[in-house]
Amino acid sequence: MSQIAPMDFSLLRQPTPIRGEGASPADQRTELREAAQAFEAILLRQMLSSARSTDFGGNDLFEGSDDTFTEMRDERFADIAAKSGQLGFADAIERQLARFLPDGEAPGVKD
Repeated sequence: MSQIAPMDFSLLRQPTPIRGEGASPADQRTELREAAQAFEAILLRQMLSSARSTDFGGNDLFEGSDDTFTEMRDERFADIAAKSGQLGFADAIERQLARFLPDGEAPGVKD
């Protein structure tokens, strides 16, 4: 049986640009910001889903409500919260990944 080689997940190598080398630095920064906000929204959706799956006993105020409506409401809330930046996950992700953008492309980012 062949042995599986360990994978290198270090952040020392440059990631492959999504839009290629031709994208302007401003476009890359905007794309990074959007991706960070989208990731924050996904994280919030997962947190809300986990919180809703708990059972504390007793009567639920929204027990008869439609699960689809609840999921849609949670998704919308997660999107709004991620775009507002109040939790700060997207900002932290953006700061961490901005160092991989071309030089001179990280205004306001302090390492």
